[in-house]
Amino acid sequence: MTTQHSSSLFTYGSLMCEDIMFAIAGPCECTGQAKLHGYQRRPVRGETYPGIMPHPGSSVSGVLYTGISGIAMQALDRFEGNMYQRDEVQLILQDNTLYTAFTYVVRPGYRHQLENRHWDVEHFLRDGKTRFISLYEGFRSFRADE
Repeated sequence: MTTQHSSSLFTYGSLMCEDIMFAIAGPCECTGQAKLHGYQRRPVRGETYPGIMPHPGSSVSGVLYTGISGIAMQALDRFEGNMYQRDEVQLILQDNTLYTAFTYVVRPGYRHQLENRHWDVEHFLRDGKTRFISLYEGFRSFRADE
């Protein structure tokens, strides 16, 4: 059985960091790890963050947030910009439950901006997060509850 939650978001890049997610969406609950099958995560050229695109046989690990308000979803849409579209996807939770949530997928017209290699979460946390925050300090302007 699939559980459906329209106020849930699967994150796979910078938004996996609770401090960054909170800075944009405000209060929401990080409910743990999840996996998205049929997609591949790649770095965006010249950036510290990734994008995902459909890719049969691949999977992406990430973090699931719940309790996201409609206003927060709109703030996240603005933050993600035109390069990404918010799609409903089916995830596998840690207990192997199927779960439907939203995620941001790179639009077909922007996929040429993805590098042809995998994006590494640990590298981002070690070397990219500080740079991301300093370059995107304006992301606080997207904040949903201000």
